[in-house]
Amino acid sequence: MISQLGRYNIIGELGQGAMGTVYKAVDPLIDRVVAIKTITLSLALDEKDEYEARFYQEAKAAGRLSHPNIVTIYDVGKSGDVAYIAMEFLQGRELRDILNDGKRMPVDQVIDIVAQVAMGLAYAHEHGIVHRDVKPSNIMVVRDGHVKITDFGIARMASAAVRTQTGMVLGSPKYMSPEQVMGKLTDQRSDIFSLGVMLYEMLTGQAPFTGENVNAIMYQTLNAVPPPPSSLRTGVPEMLNFIVAKALAKDLDDRYQDAKEFANDLRTCRDMMPRSAEHLDVSKLQAAPGVQLGEAISVARPADSSEDESKPVAAGISSAFDSAAATMRLAALTGTSKDVEELSKTFRMPIPNLDDINRAVPLPVVKPKVVPPDFSKPKTPSATAPKKQEDEEEGSGGNLLLIVIVVLVLVGLASVFMF
Repeated sequence: MISQLGRYNIIGELGQGAMGTVYKAVDPLIDRVVAIKTITLSLALDEKDEYEARFYQEAKAAGRLSHPNIVTIYDVGKSGDVAYIAMEFLQGRELRDILNDGKRMPVDQVIDIVAQVAMGLAYAHEHGIVHRDVKPSNIMVVRDGHVKITDFGIARMASAAVRTQTGMVLGSPKYMSPEQVMGKLTDQRSDIFSLGVMLYEMLTGQAPFTGENVNAIMYQTLNAVPPPPSSLRTGVPEMLNFIVAKALAKDLDDRYQDAKEFANDLRTCRDMMPRSAEHLDVSKLQAAPGVQLGEAISVARPADSSEDESKPVAAGISSAFDSAAATMRLAALTGTSKDVEELSKTFRMPIPNLDDINRAVPLPVVKPKVVPPDFSKPKTPSATAPKKQEDEEEGSGGNLLLIVIVVLVLVGLASVFMF
């Protein structure tokens, strides 16, 4: 292992890249730890010129970009037959290594990572740079799930000195877009397709286009339509099926035209999903009495509920609740006939009668309060009962007298008209 590259002191080897070795090093001028990406130029003359030009193109492309989701380039240089780029040292893992662990990430975490990549790509696209090799090994996941895009080694810039010839395929076959497979000119929508392939793989654990060799994979990319992710994994919302399908559209015009639009749809989908336990802030979550903390975000449901549990239920409201019918019943009880008629036309519902209202909202049965007799006191006759009886008798007598007077008056009037 080499110990020096330019002014940088090499500490150790981080790994082997597609075009060279990656080292951990220290910049002695400012005592900063950096990552050094190298490429050996001891190749045939024509290959050397092409690779060296492409290598510096990466430095120029990434060096122009300043975004939270893109690795920062500090320096570029050459030492003998080795060219190098000094970039920020990232403490994290390649997404490829995380996926190789075989454990699926929660769906909401997958969406978070891919949305971050989409935002970084959108920024690069706005500056005229297409990555052309979006894949898990070029994505670093650092602390707190923050994402960085690396390796713009085969990026195509509008002002690049190295032009990719038509028919020359660059990129990883499994993540290439149909236009890359056919050797056509590519734009930002190719990066979107590759990111869609990555999203599919992260959700399902398998690539959407597979084959025994490169030709078989390319054929699948051009002709096959993969099954929706929800058919391979439970918990994938239907909206995410549509997002994946749009990102993987064969026709460029049917695909997302802008990576920012892709990211926005992903975040909208994420906001509509329940937050997974891995992202819960338990310090702010208060469970109800008798409910486990993990169940505190679930909707409480009676134990003897006979409703269909597959239907979404709002807290405290039955899934059979019909707000329009309830409004109509309330209007029939309290509103004017004109208001009720207008609501009936608006909701296209018949005006409920009293029987309908009683059936929908049964009156509570009030049971009389039973007071046990107190045998400790002597029983005395009640003075209120005779009084109440007298009042009722007086009232009934007064009513009878009034009826007799009315009858006599009517009889007198009839006699006058007859005689």
